[in-house]
Amino acid sequence: MPISEAEGNNCDNPDIFFEEEDLPYEEDILRNPYNVKCWLRYIEHKKDARKEVLNTVYERSLKQLPGSYKLWYNYLKLLRSQIRGKVVTDPAYEEVNSAFERSLVFMHKMPRIWLDYLNFLLGQGKITRTRRSFDRALKALPITQHGRIWPLYLKFVRSHDLPETAVRVYRRYLKLKKEGSEEYINFLVSIDWLDEAAQRLADVINDENFVSVEGKSKHQLWNKLCELIAKNPDKVTSLKVEPIIRQGLKRYTDQIGVLWNSLADYYIRGGHFERARDIYDEAIQTVVTVRDFTQVFDACAQFEKSMIATKMEAMEEEGATDEDDLELEVRLARLESLMDRRPLLLNSVLLRQNPHNVHEWHKRVTLFEGKPREIINTYTEAVQTVDPKIASGKPHTLWVEFAKFYETNDQLEDAGVVFEKACQVPYKHVDDLACVWCEWAEMQLRHDQSEEALKLMQRVTTPLKRQVGYHDETETVQARVHKSLKVWSLYADLEESFGTFKSCKAVYDKIIDLRIATPQIIINYAMFLEENNYFEEAFKAYEKGIALFKWPNVYDLWNTYLTKFITRYEGSKLERARDLFEQCLEKCPAKFAKEIYLLYAKLEMEFGMARHAMAVYDRCTRAVQPEEQYEMFKVYIKKAVEVYGVTHTRTIYEKAIEVLNNDQAREMCLRFADLEKKLGEIDRARAVYAHVSQISDPRVAPQYWESWKGFEINHGNEDTVREMLRIKRSVQAKYNTQVNFMSAQMLAAQNKKQDGAALGARWLKMMSSET
Repeated sequence: MPISEAEGNNCDNPDIFFEEEDLPYEEDILRNPYNVKCWLRYIEHKKDARKEVLNTVYERSLKQLPGSYKLWYNYLKLLRSQIRGKVVTDPAYEEVNSAFERSLVFMHKMPRIWLDYLNFLLGQGKITRTRRSFDRALKALPITQHGRIWPLYLKFVRSHDLPETAVRVYRRYLKLKKEGSEEYINFLVSIDWLDEAAQRLADVINDENFVSVEGKSKHQLWNKLCELIAKNPDKVTSLKVEPIIRQGLKRYTDQIGVLWNSLADYYIRGGHFERARDIYDEAIQTVVTVRDFTQVFDACAQFEKSMIATKMEAMEEEGATDEDDLELEVRLARLESLMDRRPLLLNSVLLRQNPHNVHEWHKRVTLFEGKPREIINTYTEAVQTVDPKIASGKPHTLWVEFAKFYETNDQLEDAGVVFEKACQVPYKHVDDLACVWCEWAEMQLRHDQSEEALKLMQRVTTPLKRQVGYHDETETVQARVHKSLKVWSLYADLEESFGTFKSCKAVYDKIIDLRIATPQIIINYAMFLEENNYFEEAFKAYEKGIALFKWPNVYDLWNTYLTKFITRYEGSKLERARDLFEQCLEKCPAKFAKEIYLLYAKLEMEFGMARHAMAVYDRCTRAVQPEEQYEMFKVYIKKAVEVYGVTHTRTIYEKAIEVLNNDQAREMCLRFADLEKKLGEIDRARAVYAHVSQISDPRVAPQYWESWKGFEINHGNEDTVREMLRIKRSVQAKYNTQVNFMSAQMLAAQNKKQDGAALGARWLKMMSSET
């Protein structure tokens, strides 16, 4: 129904029509035109009305309350919903745009309104108007609200092919948020603005306060920069590539090979092939790990192969000239030289890694085989570089091999100069210096200069005027080498071969005085004296050695001394020989007693008295180790039979049965019983069988009972067999009782454990029920 004339005078538009149920809301609005709730109630009431009617109510409310965010937000949302599905060229879109513009006069500080407007413009595809609206939004909103606008703005500029505009927008964005640098760099790479991307990436790397939002480390960013500038030399022009990569070589030592390859790749892509070769050569000469060397070398080889392939393709297409053939030959020769030098280059890497590696220096010399000048230079560099205190390997071998190289080329004077210098080197161990002196002397011998060799040994063994300890590491090795056994051993051998008896004896005596002799040195000294018929002197040498050493080191000395003494004097100095044996056996361990006792007994059997020999055998059975006693009793019994006869062995058998363990005693009893049986002493043999039956379990020793059974069948009767069976049953019952008793004990212990577990379970169950 049309409104009345009086009411129309109070309305904004006399053409507005409303229904009768709208009157309460209209009256409420007339009474409270500036109350938002009144208008919202009216709008809620008219939500199902035609859009023109609803829009009119919104317009009326906004005219009264232009600063109401809620009214504007709902009105703009309604307008957008009303044009949903229409083409963007429809005039209704422009009406909505106008409504947004009118709202922003009052709502310019509200980011939600701006975001809705901007999203609405994005859907219309009006690029310039949208961009200007984004700029207006950023100007109107406080800076704290810009974070809500920028993501949409960046999405907008990325969605259109406007690189210049996008770059300018990103630059403005980065002034506010530096952490967006990675996103900007990725965008620049995507639009092929690589020079700008490289600059931004370099700035990020140099910024100590930068934290990657993608979680990348500075190292990863650096690798990305190197890859970017190396693969695009024609596009990245504002940065100096080589200084950047060389700085990375100093900072990131675990990526040396990759960075060198990147630098070379940069020059290859730029067409500077000779410069790339220089880079590869420099890299190969400076890397210190095998992994980096392998990466660089393989890349260099691949580069040379690609250059050859490219040249061959060009020759096939354009035709080959003499110049082209010559250039191809040069490239092939360069590649072949590179592959031939690989072992030497790898060796250089290992030596840069550890210049004190003696083994690698020797290997390097081998690689220069047939090139004397290079070998001499290598040895010279090696001995100057290797520090003997921290060397890996034996540093003296470098000096020795250096001298031998001159020796093989008949330059003995130069070899002597090398040895002379080698003797002044501060080695870590005395043995290294001793080896040098010995090698020097042996070189003189190889060239029939024995006098010179003796002079060298005399020179090195000359002691200092002050007392020096061999193991005193505060002293130099040169001050301690005169006590080296290696040097003295060679000196003694040289004196034996080329010196006089007196000089050789003096050398051996000096070795003993220095207390550096070994049992072998003493034996050599004594044999030398024997060869010159100084037997008593030889025996004195043995005695000196025996005084120097203890068991077991002295065993060889005693064994040799006693053997030589018996061979020399036989029975003429029997008492002295006995004294020597007694002296030896006084502290002799059981492990070495057997041989000494057998030698002693042999002496008594051949040159002494038989009863003394028997006494020695008797002592031997008690002195040797338990596992050797059985054999010694067998020897004792055999010798007793030879000396006294069979019957005298009975006491020995009885003693053996008491001393030996069960198995060996059983074996000895069988031998004893067999002896009595041969003597016709059947009752004695039966008594022996009965005696040992108590330690013979029928289940363990069935052979024993079979032997007794056979004996009774051949020499016994029914009563004796029955007695044997009775004894067997009693023995078996005894062992069964022992086994059953042990089993019962084990079973009782197990039951006790189970009972305890059951009791504990019942107690836990009771406690749980109570709780």
